[in-house]
Amino acid sequence: MLSKLLTSNRLEPYGINFPVCLAPMVGLTHVALRLVIRDYMPLNARVPWPTEMLNSRRLPNEKVGFTAETFRGEQETFLMPQILGNEEKAIYESVKKLEAWGAQGIDINMGCPVQKALRHNYGVALMGDSQYAAGVVKMATQSTTLPVSVKLRAAGTNGDFSYLLNFVQGLRQSGASWICLHPRTAEQKRRGSADWSQIKALREAVDFPIIGNGDIQTAQDVYNMKEQTGCDLVMSGRGLAARPWMLWQLGEDLGFEMPEHLKHREAPRTQEEEGAEYGRCLFKFVDLCEKYFGEDLGLRKIRYYIRTTAVWLQFGHTLGSISTKSKTIEELKISLEVFFRSPQIMFEYTELRQ
Repeated sequence: MLSKLLTSNRLEPYGINFPVCLAPMVGLTHVALRLVIRDYMPLNARVPWPTEMLNSRRLPNEKVGFTAETFRGEQETFLMPQILGNEEKAIYESVKKLEAWGAQGIDINMGCPVQKALRHNYGVALMGDSQYAAGVVKMATQSTTLPVSVKLRAAGTNGDFSYLLNFVQGLRQSGASWICLHPRTAEQKRRGSADWSQIKALREAVDFPIIGNGDIQTAQDVYNMKEQTGCDLVMSGRGLAARPWMLWQLGEDLGFEMPEHLKHREAPRTQEEEGAEYGRCLFKFVDLCEKYFGEDLGLRKIRYYIRTTAVWLQFGHTLGSISTKSKTIEELKISLEVFFRSPQIMFEYTELRQ
């Protein structure tokens, strides 16, 4: 019953057969984090993988694959980069570049609530005009035969479900393959709780796939969202960034075969086991950041990751201080070795407001 609950979904025609995927996040969803998380992916499990948010005004003039936001690992599959924009020519040129790069889908951001996006009338600002937003989706779907998804927030700024439903139906009519809903309003940003009832209502009101996003910190949250909303796929951002082995836990629960390097041990479940696993992940992440981004940018990426994810650790503030004080990646590695010699405790939940 549990296996059926978590794997039966309307995304199966796209080959998606696992219950949780990573959310696109500025400064986080880059090649280093994706590779760390993929290390815990069960064999034969398939989900879309995001990039950081890419600006369609800049992409046409960039060398895709050679910028920090578009670095990719050699074995990475089902990459579905997220673009931000509202201009037809820029979207067309961006999509074509991403296709050549190896994208297997395109995601359109209509959920970014930051003021810079609002000033340029994209991100969540697009939710203020359903026809305009549908037109943006059409620009993308007419540019490619790849699946196009849209990530959006709850009914723009007012939380009106009837508006949300009409808005989503317009996106579907313009060719969107599926929708991801983060049920917080633009004003909430990261504050308060995500209203999962909106995901449930939307899932029941339409006949196409809906991804649920918001407040997913543990594997149990994935179960809870699937059960409470019926969504076709669960999306997790900072929670999965901090706890990549969530994929391992779910894979064990669902009977997936795990990769060879994980078969000799069981997924971490206790606070102490998860604290130790966080350390293992962090060392991999540091090495990958050094490999792909070099010294200066790599160190900045590492500090940002620690600042975002160490809040789940009992002494996360100490780890943050270590990363800030370290002047080089090598110095940071030495300090991390000392820090993780002592057993660390990782809590299930933290306030997702940073």
